[in-house]
Amino acid sequence: MIVGIVGLGLIGGSMAKSIKNRTAHTVYGADLNAETMTMARMCGAIDAPLTAENLPECDLVLVAIRPGAAVEWVRQNAACISKSAILVDLCGVKRTVVEAITPIAAEHGFAYIGGHPMAGRERGGFTAATDDLYVGASMILTPDARTDMQLLETLKAFFLDIGFAGLTFSTPAEHDRIIAFTSQLAHITSSAYVKSPEAQKRRGFSAGSFQDMTRVARLDEDMWTELFLDDADYLTSELEVLVGHLTEYLDALKARDAQRLRALLKEGRELKATAGGN
Repeated sequence: MIVGIVGLGLIGGSMAKSIKNRTAHTVYGADLNAETMTMARMCGAIDAPLTAENLPECDLVLVAIRPGAAVEWVRQNAACISKSAILVDLCGVKRTVVEAITPIAAEHGFAYIGGHPMAGRERGGFTAATDDLYVGASMILTPDARTDMQLLETLKAFFLDIGFAGLTFSTPAEHDRIIAFTSQLAHITSSAYVKSPEAQKRRGFSAGSFQDMTRVARLDEDMWTELFLDDADYLTSELEVLVGHLTEYLDALKARDAQRLRALLKEGRELKATAGGN
């Protein structure tokens, strides 16, 4: 199979490295950064640059760039994508992307499905990409009534081959609602947390809990601004819930109410036990 990858940052670069390390597929890759392209060629993550000339050869096209850019790339290159190809976007939000790309794919006759690999690191870029990023991870796909079962079987085999533990199926709306809580809210909370003046005076006083809370504050503000705004309705709702719960703790502390504080902490511990580790 020939796989074309658009964007060779953390997600696309890890896809390329995983494919070349774990399968016999050919990989064509494209990235706006010339240094990234050079590194990808030098380390063997791609076999050749992805171009308008060889795009029609691709059996699978993975688009691993920001949502707005992903839609624009598909719009500009749709005519070159083979009618027998499968296109999967790997964006972190699904409603805006799926709504825009679905009619383009239908017009040009190629198969399309929204995707989101549930894996990442606090650092981005090709240099952070690894061939084991997806080992044990879940790959989310958003099929619709037009999705062919054979397409899903092809994608399942492909993603399992490069290390994913399995597929999770969702609608774009369900994906965006849940991801607002499991990912986006965590990034906002971490970003806000490190703004305390005490964060600069922590040397010698921080341990695992500080590292856990601050890890994802090292984010790409341009990308996450786009993701947050594309999911602003669900994210706003989750943020309001969090602020409400934080206010409960604040009120208990101000009142020196040990019974209320203990009850809040117990409730959180029991809910965590119910939710499990993931």
